[in-house]
Formats: sequence, C-alpha cells, structure tokens
Amino acid sequence: MLGGFVLGSPPGMNPDWPCQRLRAPVLGLNDTVWWETWMAPGPAASGSADGLRWRRRGDLLYGLVEVAESALGAVPGVSPLERAAELAYQQLFDLLDRQGLPHLWRVWNYLPDIHGQEAGLERYRRFNLGRARGFESAARSVVGRVPAACALGVCEGPLSVAFLAGPTPAVPIENPRQVSAFLYPRQYGPRSPTFARAALVYPPGQEWLFISGTASIVGHETVHLGDVAAQCRETVDNLEAVIAQANTLRRGRQPFELDRLGLRAYIRHASDLETVRGVLHERCPKASLLCVQADVCREDLLVEVEAWGCLPC
Repeated sequence: MLGGFVLGSPPGMNPDWPCQRLRAPVLGLNDTVWWETWMAPGPAASGSADGLRWRRRGDLLYGLVEVAESALGAVPGVSPLERAAELAYQQLFDLLDRQGLPHLWRVWNYLPDIHGQEAGLERYRRFNLGRARGFESAARSVVGRVPAACALGVCEGPLSVAFLAGPTPAVPIENPRQVSAFLYPRQYGPRSPTFARAALVYPPGQEWLFISGTASIVGHETVHLGDVAAQCRETVDNLEAVIAQANTLRRGRQPFELDRLGLRAYIRHASDLETVRGVLHERCPKASLLCVQADVCREDLLVEVEAWGCLPC
C-alpha cells in the first residue's frame, strides 16, 4: 500500500501509509466511508516529518503534506493560506529532490472555505499565489510542463496536498477548447493556476492518464450559468476533447476511452446529484463514478469531474 484517500470517518482509522482524508460528504452511496488506494507489489520505504508523510516502491512515490494555517506565524503582506500553500509545495519538492524522483505527476489539493475572502482576495486566488511561489522556489516551471491537479473546497481542516511522483517527466495535455489554466488572464487572480488539463505518465510497462478537475469552461469563461445539466454536458465535452488530445500522444497501441475511465464528480449542491449522475450515466454508462459534495474553484461552476485510467504500454 503506497497511499490514498478516505471519505468519511471510519472508526479507528490510523493507517500506516499516507492517507488523505477528504472532508466532504459522499453522495448517492449507502456506505458513509469510501477508500481509494494506490498499491504496488513488494516492500516499500516510507518516512514522515513536519506534516509530510510519504511511501515509495521502486520509482513510484505517493505523499501527503498537510499544513494548518492556524499554526503559522504572521508574515507581513502574506496571508496564512498563501504561506501554507508555499510551504506545502516547498516540502513536497524538497522530498522529491532528496528521493531522486523530481517529477510531479498528479496532485490533489483540498482547502477549507475556498471562496472566502482573505486580505481582500478570494482564498482560492491566495492559494494560487502560494502554490506558484512554491513551484518557483523549487526551480520548477509554472507554465507548460506542470502536473495534472485539482483544487476543491471542503468543510474544514488543514490545507491538504496529496501527490504522485516519479523519475520521468509527465507528458502534459491541453484542451483545444480551452485556454490553458496557467495562461488565464488576470481577471481570475494575480497568479494563474499551476496545472495541466491532463498528463500521461509511464510507470514500468504501463501508461497512465490523469485528467485534472474539468468543468464547464470554454476558452477561459464559465458557460451555462445556473444550469447544472448543461454544465455537466459541457464538462463531458471537455473530457472527450482532452482524451482525444491524449490519444494523439499516447505510446501504447490501445486508445483511452471515456467509458473505461474512473470518474470522480465534485458537486456543489447535493440536490443536483441525480441530474449530474444522469448526464454522466447517459454519456459514459460504463465508467466507474464516485460523487462528492464539494465547492468547485469558481463560484459559478456547479460541477467538476476528474478522471484517470491505465493501459499496458
């Protein structure tokens, strides 16, 4: 067991591997607890320090860093969330450099009160400031060769950043229907988000596709305001466009297909569950689906979907 995440609060939860607790409700399942884990054969090395836990098997590393904003001292001109994000990414990249696995493949970011105001700026935008500085201080690019990622708002808890990394660069994938997130205009904040729309990565003998959190955005603008069904359909159109781009760059003989991917849908309002689930089942009836109630990075977005798949290579 390398690591993973858990939804809900299982009794006696204390795994000896990095476990990201997603502080958000599961939707549409009888079970109130849901586990998702990454596994690799053979013994694994592991370690922990200062809120960072990691486990490594061969050239595959999974890690989790959590930073409580309340534990950070004040820094003039820098908000607590900004500082927490910068510190989390500095720790993350320091670990990867020490382990000789410098390439970040996939990141899951969860932060409380994502749309709250902090020193006159939305907290998500504060997070983007800190994340970008963390990348730059570790001599990583903030455009082009960046990992797949998501950033969602949850009920409570620290800034939580889980990640997968390896020895070779991810192959970034962009969506021809959208402006790359790292090139967004300044109307979305003083620093653009640091992620690719998707990434292809290559553990031994395999080809993995990670599709970042994807929503109803065309160009750089939200479309279908207030219409969750239309937003969900547009989201699927974007997923299909990303998969088509990925298939032009894949190394394996078999193409990726939306219907064969795992999907995680983040839904702003629990009352929209059946609508979202209906659209997704109609468009990709064979895909596995987990629905979670969480706040998407823009207040006018009602749903976001991420996806992943694995093929032999």
